[in-house]
Amino acid sequence: MSLASPVRTGAEAAPVPPSAASRTGRRAAGLIASVVLLAVVAAASIAVGSKPIPLDQVWDGLFHYSGDKTDVVIRDVRVPRTLLGLLVGIGLGLAGAVMQALTRNPLADPGLLGVNAGASAAVVSAISFLGVTSLTGYVWFALLGAALASVIVYVIGGSRGATPVRLALAGTATYSALYGYVYAVQMLDTAALDKMRFWTVGSLASANMTVVEQVAPFLLLGLALTLVLARPLNAIALGDDTARALGARLATTRVLAMVATTLLCGAATAACGPIAFVGLMVPHIVRALTGPDMRWIMPYAATLSPVLLLGSDIIGRIAVRPSELQVGVVTTLIGGPVFIFLVRRRRMAQL
Repeated sequence: MSLASPVRTGAEAAPVPPSAASRTGRRAAGLIASVVLLAVVAAASIAVGSKPIPLDQVWDGLFHYSGDKTDVVIRDVRVPRTLLGLLVGIGLGLAGAVMQALTRNPLADPGLLGVNAGASAAVVSAISFLGVTSLTGYVWFALLGAALASVIVYVIGGSRGATPVRLALAGTATYSALYGYVYAVQMLDTAALDKMRFWTVGSLASANMTVVEQVAPFLLLGLALTLVLARPLNAIALGDDTARALGARLATTRVLAMVATTLLCGAATAACGPIAFVGLMVPHIVRALTGPDMRWIMPYAATLSPVLLLGSDIIGRIAVRPSELQVGVVTTLIGGPVFIFLVRRRRMAQL
């Protein structure tokens, strides 16, 4: 007696893909959860520090200011620090998402266009040759240096037609040359080395409302520009020929993407110094959750990147009380192992 094996039809064998409405619903629910998580982390950033502050006192300090010591700490120290962390996190996350789409490289970093190196070169020049000593003074030089570095990269990489490979190679060369200049100046000027040391680690500790007000317009302009670029970047991710067939203007999109990256990453670097891994990790992880659609990657990156940055800042404040670890150190300690894991994965989230 033989047993007949069941026959499976093609309809039975092939899994039924989830509907577009179902995918959209899950993405929207995940985005709402990300916003809630960001609100919780932001509240914790105000409440947690070398001296914990109960949430009821945080509420009173924000909305019923009495002028006592706790209220001053909340309004003048922790609120500016949290706001700057929020803005910088959004800037780094969106800059990373744009860079990865522009270069079609899922592990591209916001500094790939030399933005961080340009900002660092301008800051060390201002310290060594012009005697600038305040953070508010660094901001404008850093923004100018970031913009000039981006222009140099585009002139070098786009002289014969900007392509992802040419831009990446030009950015790498510019990055190396500018950081060589930074190290040379620091070796020749020990005072510049001492003043640069704190800035180059990456920190939110010196945040104040003046710095927030200085960088906010650049970050908000960059944010608006990235939202406009979502559809063209989706087309570019399919390849140049396909993008042209879909009507995308490749040169215009790449120029605007570089402008957006300069505004976002340049302003973030100017305010806090270079902070590693935030713009690399978050967009890549988000892509694994949402797929390659930039219309979803951008809002996810804009909410989860400040979660990572503010969360790292909180860890740095409580890990070695009463001192603190700079946020750039914490993101590096977290990002290193995560980066190794992403590189060693057999299946990476592709663009």
